[in-house]
Amino acid sequence: MKKELLIGTALVSTLGAASVAEAVTATMSGNHKTGVEQESPDSGGDTRSQINDNNFTVSLSETTDGGVTISSSFMLMNENGSAGDLDAGFTLAFTDGSKLDILNAGNAMAGHDISVPGSAGSEGITLTTANNAPTGLDFAAASTVFGVEYHTAEDFLVDGLKMSASISTDNGANSSATYKVDNHWGLGATYVTTAGDTTVTIGAGVTDSSFGMTGTGPSSDEGGVHFGVSAVTGDLTVAIGFGDGDDVGSTTAGTADREIDGEVVKAGVKYVTGDLTFNVGAVSGEATDNAFGGTTTETDSVDKVSASVSYAVASGVTAILGYTDVESQNENSSDTKDGSAWYIGANMAF
Repeated sequence: MKKELLIGTALVSTLGAASVAEAVTATMSGNHKTGVEQESPDSGGDTRSQINDNNFTVSLSETTDGGVTISSSFMLMNENGSAGDLDAGFTLAFTDGSKLDILNAGNAMAGHDISVPGSAGSEGITLTTANNAPTGLDFAAASTVFGVEYHTAEDFLVDGLKMSASISTDNGANSSATYKVDNHWGLGATYVTTAGDTTVTIGAGVTDSSFGMTGTGPSSDEGGVHFGVSAVTGDLTVAIGFGDGDDVGSTTAGTADREIDGEVVKAGVKYVTGDLTFNVGAVSGEATDNAFGGTTTETDSVDKVSASVSYAVASGVTAILGYTDVESQNENSSDTKDGSAWYIGANMAF
């Protein structure tokens, strides 16, 4: 009996050691952001609600004997019951500093848009769903999950330059009456340099996609360009960005697709002093949207100004006070959803 116990103990120990040796490295990160938002639309009464933004991400990685790091990640289901990011692929990081994303890699154009400061709060006015004016620089960056993206190492070709390229294809399913992206290609680049005490970052991207569907399709495939510059001098950041392209407003079965020709300009300033961070930003987007094959020239527009003050209460804990004012038009007519919104809350990150 004693011999059997010793053998059993040795077996368990061996299996345990093997299990530990074969386990990848796992790290966790996320945030809990919650607060109160009050919306004051120009038409209708004020509304007040609690806003939550809770995320929990598990990152997995391991390095081969050859020095290649294999990594992936997934986001757990969040508090409101909807699924998080569960379709991440794999990333291979090579010894020369380059990386290759495999599956659900995204569009290289989107990875190089300049970050433009704006309110750090979670406030805003909900526009009418018919308003398709863009507010993000990478609004034309379509892709499918069956894609790859290659990232060069830092200082590619010249000091301070980094580039990415991506392609994707479809799942082989037959086209339907709903717009469906067949494939895309995308290119992006970021260049960082210095001018005296100022660090200047230039970001740009270009992309194009093709589609498949039966019946009448959009006049133009989805695709476009963006360009932006940010300058950091000490605690002051100033940034501006521009995006232009064609987008498809809806690809949901049973919903009328919209072809959108839009452009957007964003500008913002951030200043940090001690535990306080001040953000001010402005966005101006405009678009002409039509049913597929349509020729209407009336425009949608969104003009938004936002500001916030953030205070670092403790390590990983930030209190936030934010304000946003929105003016918009749909088909050349004033949008009844214009108005302003306040937010007060806090974010806890780990």
